[in-house]
Amino acid sequence: MYKFAQPEAFYLLLALVPLGLLFGWFMWGRAQAEKKFGEKSLILRLMPQRPRHKHQVKFALVCLAIVSLVVALARPQWSTKTEPVTRSGVDLMIALDVSNSMLAEDEKPSRLAKARQFISSLIDELKGDRVGLIIFAGNAYLQVPLTSDYIATKSLLKTVGPRLAPTQGTAIADAIKLADEAFESGEKQFKALVVISDGENHEADAVVAAKEAAEKGVLIHTIGVGSPRGGPIPEYVGGRQADYKRDREGNIVFSKLNEQMLRDVAAQADGDYFRLSASSDNVGAIIGALASMEKKDFEEVVFTDYEEQYQWFLALGLFFLILEYFVSERRNTFFVNWAIFRNENQN
Repeated sequence: MYKFAQPEAFYLLLALVPLGLLFGWFMWGRAQAEKKFGEKSLILRLMPQRPRHKHQVKFALVCLAIVSLVVALARPQWSTKTEPVTRSGVDLMIALDVSNSMLAEDEKPSRLAKARQFISSLIDELKGDRVGLIIFAGNAYLQVPLTSDYIATKSLLKTVGPRLAPTQGTAIADAIKLADEAFESGEKQFKALVVISDGENHEADAVVAAKEAAEKGVLIHTIGVGSPRGGPIPEYVGGRQADYKRDREGNIVFSKLNEQMLRDVAAQADGDYFRLSASSDNVGAIIGALASMEKKDFEEVVFTDYEEQYQWFLALGLFFLILEYFVSERRNTFFVNWAIFRNENQN
């Protein structure tokens, strides 16, 4: 199994974009200068040693060298050895509201961004627990089944947003039911659900769903994000904010945190309600609640003894640089008479 110890190094590949633009500008300028100098056929006769494709070849070799060296910096590692590992923890499912109201900015930078930051911090504090991710708006969708792969969960977390939920709304009941289905059936312990939402659910079915889940052993904590006074919901066009959501009369719609509904959901499943704010340690509170739960043992197969493979890519990068150095700006006189690609009718 391959992995990269420092995957952030791949951001350096973005340097290829301005480098490519600069090379394109250089080649365009060279072509314009040749047009001013004279006809192409005349230039070929006056400058027989003029290279035709060596600039492109040298640039391609430099790009290949950069890619190889960046891969080396990312430290690729390979492991073929596996061993069973037993961990002790609980099954934690996180249900995140991704409805449009979560774009409101009464919590900075936005409700959704603040909720994602909280989830990322929560995952960082998990020890042996399995975690899963559900997103919901008008419907609920399972994004990450229960897993011990925290890195993959955090990676997918960065991509979630309203665009992944074609139907808008706040279907907390659907999220609770989906989480209950995602847990292993038959168990009445070790199951916890954290619902993160602004609580703009206008149906009573969320409380009913919480009560049914509690009867199956699911402990539900709810976390409210937003403010009771509310905030406008920005609307974006082409990635830029164009306006705020308005009602039929043209008035700006304000989305308010519904704390009471979230409290009722948590109360039905023996959980607690928390308000997500900068002044409170919500992560510590949730971790403390999970620590008080009875744990179960998970056995899984993991890859161990990873070996560094960066040296191969480092050598490959150096090879491309050396090769580029030896590609002359002029035609090689040793090969010029071979005329491999010359047309037979060409003088």
